[in-house]
Amino acid sequence: MASTTAAGTAFAISATTPASQDAAGYGALTFVEIGQVEKLGTIGAAFAKVEFQPLKGPKQKQKGSADFGSLQPSMAFDADDAGQSLLRAAADDGSSKLYSFRVTFPTGAIRYFLGRVFGAPENVDGADSIIMSMPTVEINSRVVPIDAGGGTGPSIPANALFLNNDSLTLGGDVLTLGA
Repeated sequence: MASTTAAGTAFAISATTPASQDAAGYGALTFVEIGQVEKLGTIGAAFAKVEFQPLKGPKQKQKGSADFGSLQPSMAFDADDAGQSLLRAAADDGSSKLYSFRVTFPTGAIRYFLGRVFGAPENVDGADSIIMSMPTVEINSRVVPIDAGGGTGPSIPANALFLNNDSLTLGGDVLTLGA
């Protein structure tokens, strides 16, 4: 896949959650595009690193809990924009309600996820600046990637080879190593 710019990326919100957290579930929702977005931020999970150092032997490292991340988009404040209005309403909602979000890249690829809006402060920087809105969207689910052709991202070939400590997997066959 060739690289692309972010120009043309769209950010949208829905006040409902999907029946299933997959392409079909999210695709059945009605989204409202959020206008005047300048920047979105980083989308995707990061895992906590869990370490154990025995007195004898190498340090062991494992994946810990997942943090699905947060977005802190910046946008020119627009009181008449329906998407921004819904985003502000989500920020003002005192409950723990989840909202659905969609990011559409210029290539047509889509990223869906659930999140909570933790605020939407306005930034007035100076006389020669645009009044900005700076919400914080905490992502609370895995990000569902949909490629430009409608598929769910890269697939693993049937003959893929995996090595995991004491086993080797080739396609669906698992071979135990050692002993």
